[in-house]
Amino acid sequence: MELIDAVTALSSLAQPARLQVFRLLVKTGVEGICAGELSRQMDIPKPTMSFHLKELMNAGMISSERKGRSITYRVRKEGIQQLMTFLTEDCCQGRPELCLPPSGEEKGCCG
Repeated sequence: MELIDAVTALSSLAQPARLQVFRLLVKTGVEGICAGELSRQMDIPKPTMSFHLKELMNAGMISSERKGRSITYRVRKEGIQQLMTFLTEDCCQGRPELCLPPSGEEKGCCG
């Protein structure tokens, strides 16, 4: 991932409603959820939701799939992985495994 791609991804998440949409999509997993249901669950008007979804798609954080008249949205696992790799690749003098969530009692340098 290039620096500009990371900035785009981070800026797409740096808005409260979009971050909430993203987190909800993470919870839905591979099944995803349609835009109308997202709008309903989050109490966000459909045009506003469409704008937020477009921003997240342009940043490569989510994908969409048309099914008849509805569009299902899902988190792009690759987008998350690329962003996290970019953010942690230089962690702890090039040892990104130390930045992973702690297992048991062991903690990395960042936790």
